[in-house]
Amino acid sequence: MTSTSERDHAEQVYVWTWLPGHTEPVVAGLARVRGGRMEFGYGRSYLARPDAISLYGPEVPLQEGWIEPVGLLTMPGCLRDGSPDAWGRRVIESRMGVDENSLSEIGYMLESGSNRLGANDFQARPTQYESRRDTASLDELHEAARRLQEGRPLSTAAEEALVHGTTIGGARPKVLVDDGDGGQWIAKLSASSDSVFSVVNAEATALELARRAGIDVPESRVTRSLGRDVLLVRRFDRPSDGGRRHVVSGLTMAREDEVSARYVSYPGIFDVLREHGSQPEKVGRDLFDRIVFNMAISNTDDHARNHAAFWDGEHLRLAPAYDLAPGNRSGDTETQAMAFDRDGTRESTFAAAVRAAPVYGLAVPEARERVTRIVDSIHDNWDEAADISRLTRADKDRLWARQILNPATSYGYGSTSHATGASLQKHDTDLAGPDPTRPSRQPRGRTRGTNSTSSKTAGRGEGPGLTS
Repeated sequence: MTSTSERDHAEQVYVWTWLPGHTEPVVAGLARVRGGRMEFGYGRSYLARPDAISLYGPEVPLQEGWIEPVGLLTMPGCLRDGSPDAWGRRVIESRMGVDENSLSEIGYMLESGSNRLGANDFQARPTQYESRRDTASLDELHEAARRLQEGRPLSTAAEEALVHGTTIGGARPKVLVDDGDGGQWIAKLSASSDSVFSVVNAEATALELARRAGIDVPESRVTRSLGRDVLLVRRFDRPSDGGRRHVVSGLTMAREDEVSARYVSYPGIFDVLREHGSQPEKVGRDLFDRIVFNMAISNTDDHARNHAAFWDGEHLRLAPAYDLAPGNRSGDTETQAMAFDRDGTRESTFAAAVRAAPVYGLAVPEARERVTRIVDSIHDNWDEAADISRLTRADKDRLWARQILNPATSYGYGSTSHATGASLQKHDTDLAGPDPTRPSRQPRGRTRGTNSTSSKTAGRGEGPGLTS
């Protein structure tokens, strides 16, 4: 834990990183706050390494000097991606006995655990790496998380274990666990607000359905802890060799933050992945499939932090899909968290997705084939996926044709498969709605910010000058 004096006066933090193929971190540079913005500079010793890579080239290129945040950001997005989000901050605040959002960003960085998203960690010193990590069991972490949700006091040991086991972002309760064989997992817990259906089992079912529909998702399974189901999701940023993989969020790729997240769209993320990606010919199809699948399961929480890509120092590659959780749905009309065409469309219907297909390099016939394949797969695998995920009969009945394959998703589409005909209560093409074969409208430029890859460098001095 960071000392009180260090925390109270911290205006800088040392960034350590795991290089590809290495199992131990090295100090990469220094982040410091100046004028309310966090700038970053690589250390001289790091720049001298033949195997050094940028933490994220489009934002903090490998160069000398202090690098300011791009655009209107207050800190580099690739560093913010490693900071705790809502649940992790709540845990830290509870342990420290402070008000909500009362710490500085560097304070949250230094108070959180070291086993965070991606390959970076934050330390108070450049000379010695100190891991802030505990080895509590799933049951111990689960009990601590449950007590925190219920507002009950925690022991000092439980508080420390929970802080160090909750460095992954997100708003829902989760902890990090090891399986004893070198595997690292995110354990997603039930929340006190889960009153309509079991969110844990529903997400487990959605992951299994996505896997069977050909969408890249992490390994997952449901286990029991303290008499409740827990969803275990294998971490895709932890390779089997003991190292760590650099990961950036969709929000970072789009050069936005939480304040400006409404400006982020699927096409914006697609453009970055196509420009800097190692698989530009494949990523459009992968993103289109994810859009369709999210619609099919009523996952309207598909915001930019729920998308990520690996960074290898030169290229981006789309990471497996995650946080595929069916959401509460009260009526027919739903919208996705991000627009999926260049005109701001968020309407959660297959017809709207098909109209946007040319944005992703797909012709309408191929897009319709992909919709049919995904819907048919969900229909054919629903029972088995739900059983594997321990979804109760009541929740199966509650979710089917409401969250899962809600008939409204096919409005204006016209069925071409037994799944859309039998399960979606087939809607003929003469229903009110736009023609899905109409050519996509021409792309329109952004009205805020830019997708340029240039970085603004302050050029003050030679950077932090780290020698360790």
